[in-house]
Amino acid sequence: TPSKRNRKQPLTKEEKERRVHIHQMHVLCLLAHVEKRNHWCNDPFVQESLRPLLRAKTVQYLNPASSLTQFGQTESLKRGLKEAQEVFQERFRITEVGLRRALWAEDPTDLQDYELPRNIDSCLDKVEFRKAARNLRGSRDVGAQLFCALLRAVGVETRLVCSLQPLSFVPGGPSLPKSSRQNRMPSRPPPASARADPVLASPSPARPSPRARLGHPNATAYRIPDIATPSSSSDQRPPRPNVRINESFYPIYWAEILDVGHQKWQPVDALVTGQHFRPHRLEPPAADRTNVLTYAVAFEDDGTAKDVTRRYAKAMNSKTRRMRIDGPSVPSSVDGAKWWRKALRRYKPRGPPSDLDQIENIELSTAEEREPMPRNVADFKDHPIYALERHLRRHEVLVPGAQVVGTVGAGSKGPLEKIYRRKDVRVAKSVDKWYRLGRVIKPGEDYMKSSDDDDPVLGLDPAKGNPIYTFEQTELYTAPPVVAGRIPKNKFGNIDVYVPSMVPPGGIHVKHARAGHAAHLLGVDYAPALQGFEFKGRKGTAVYNGVVIPVEAAEGVRAVLKGFDDLESQLQEERRSLRALETWRKWLRTLRIRRRIFE
Repeated sequence: TPSKRNRKQPLTKEEKERRVHIHQMHVLCLLAHVEKRNHWCNDPFVQESLRPLLRAKTVQYLNPASSLTQFGQTESLKRGLKEAQEVFQERFRITEVGLRRALWAEDPTDLQDYELPRNIDSCLDKVEFRKAARNLRGSRDVGAQLFCALLRAVGVETRLVCSLQPLSFVPGGPSLPKSSRQNRMPSRPPPASARADPVLASPSPARPSPRARLGHPNATAYRIPDIATPSSSSDQRPPRPNVRINESFYPIYWAEILDVGHQKWQPVDALVTGQHFRPHRLEPPAADRTNVLTYAVAFEDDGTAKDVTRRYAKAMNSKTRRMRIDGPSVPSSVDGAKWWRKALRRYKPRGPPSDLDQIENIELSTAEEREPMPRNVADFKDHPIYALERHLRRHEVLVPGAQVVGTVGAGSKGPLEKIYRRKDVRVAKSVDKWYRLGRVIKPGEDYMKSSDDDDPVLGLDPAKGNPIYTFEQTELYTAPPVVAGRIPKNKFGNIDVYVPSMVPPGGIHVKHARAGHAAHLLGVDYAPALQGFEFKGRKGTAVYNGVVIPVEAAEGVRAVLKGFDDLESQLQEERRSLRALETWRKWLRTLRIRRRIFE
């Protein structure tokens, strides 16, 4: 059990909102960063420097003939990718540290001794990017970007994908180490099929991985010493640097290529995992402190971008959504989904979606729907598809006869809990809240459950409970009609018009501040329209907007109101004229005084 001194304090409401705003700002900065890198991948000088890496036969494989079958085109593309990856892994050297997960510091003093790594990515402008393309050296992020530029240079339709690493707004995540020297490697070993060892400064396909050589699950911890090889005049590749790069075993940047045969975007990671056509192999585990998959954004060569996180996240609904701005963890004061759509609007392609976009949208939606059911109780909270009764809010109930789709146990010895579909969960409200929406409870309906909320208007006691009902148990409210020009009023002398449907038959709602005065001058019966309450503390103040009058008197009242408006405009014009005359009077008086002084 952590001591009180080391226990983290819960975040206040203000701190949560501040972290959300910082998260939003960081996401925008990262999007702009990836947009710039994607633009550099289209640079002609960069592509001309990289194009000679591939032989003509490889380029032919990467651009399969349309006469081939779908299977033939895909196999040709895979063969070309394999050859291109081998060449690029052989030539490119990882010498610097790339982008990594941003973490919060537990205490401001922890940032005083923090230092950036000495071998941090130095490619900050297009000149350095061109230099990296010539020398084939840099961070693995730059390597993924150059590989994207290489594929574009030989005519392959390629996207640049980045897993954004913004500061999290969700409490309870990993924090910044006390010192930059305390950075540790991820505990999980790299995938068995990985072609590159990110622990070393540079991957090499010619050298087998430690796991393959030693056959032990922990063999990757063994540091194979660098062996100097005799140089020849024909080998102009730069020497392997003696730099140890501590990075995640999963990429931050990778590429997506279009499989023309199947009209499908497929991922390609050339340097870190060496995987292609396997999207779920690119998601880092939850224990990885330096890499987290929250937003995977793919940029095309024309600058447009798309959120493709659902393609790579294995638990999008149960885990990944909680860390996103459009997820359930965002405070209610922030509309995260709307903000995220607005942030991506800059990168949205113009015009209607193409056939390829529609196919991809269906693919992403299907992948989200096929996500397996969570295995632990915590992941069911705010899940968009499944729900547990323990996670229902105070104003949520299950419909009668809700179908049970499974069970889950709270621990090894806990009882099994029934799992329901989220579509069987309904929002329930009290009688007064339904009335403010223009609905009343049907006769004979029994309440679904008793909420412990009190009502500041009705003064209900929370200890006694407040019965709540679902939408299906209500019907539209019909106010008493207007009879003989008399407006039906409540005991306070006004009429409730929370929604337009609450206006009584034979009446009309006139929204004007002086509508009551106009009706009084004409001798027409009227009632002030109550449209809501404003709460300060636990006291509610009624909000009125216009009056309700008989329909036959509406034309006369509007004519009087028009006269009021015309009279008010005339008075305002007269006041402006008087102010102008007063200004001229002061000006003339000033001129007279000036003339007397000079005379």
